[in-house]
Amino acid sequence: MNTNRLSKTLAAALNNQMTKEAHASQIYLSYAAWASEKGYDGIANFLFRHAEEERNHMIKFLEYILERGAKVHVTAIDAPGADPVSVNDCFEKFYKAEVENTEEIYKIVKLSLDEQDWATWNFIQWFVKEQIEEETLAINLISKIKIAGGEHAKDDALYALDKDVANTGDPKSAETATAVNP
Repeated sequence: MNTNRLSKTLAAALNNQMTKEAHASQIYLSYAAWASEKGYDGIANFLFRHAEEERNHMIKFLEYILERGAKVHVTAIDAPGADPVSVNDCFEKFYKAEVENTEEIYKIVKLSLDEQDWATWNFIQWFVKEQIEEETLAINLISKIKIAGGEHAKDDALYALDKDVANTGDPKSAETATAVNP
């Protein structure tokens, strides 16, 4: 008996978004490793925690696809790309990644609305709200680096910024984060 309650197009879009969330996790892991290597432990911890959060988003998509009876397609993800060249560049890339993710979420919103798949429309609303928070967070990070001097920020300003970003969101260590308690 076929228990799939997702159209082929919605199942494909949700699987694609699941992969995008995995890719975002890899991007933030690479940024975190870069920040750690540069001595920005606060920024690194923030990014490690954010990578785990993106992984949790991936799992949310996977579980939803399964709950709706569709097939999950786990595929390879692209390499994260080049390391940031500065803290300013890191935060700008972070913002760009979040805006691109929002655009992809909106495509699923429209598709679920067009297909009148109210279960998926309801499910994806959590991500709409999440992306509002993510974009606001990214804008706030960019504002902080601008105050610190942007591309021309001096070491003392970057030191203070690193300490400040360590307390952005939930400041617990990335090592203690779990899927249940990111």
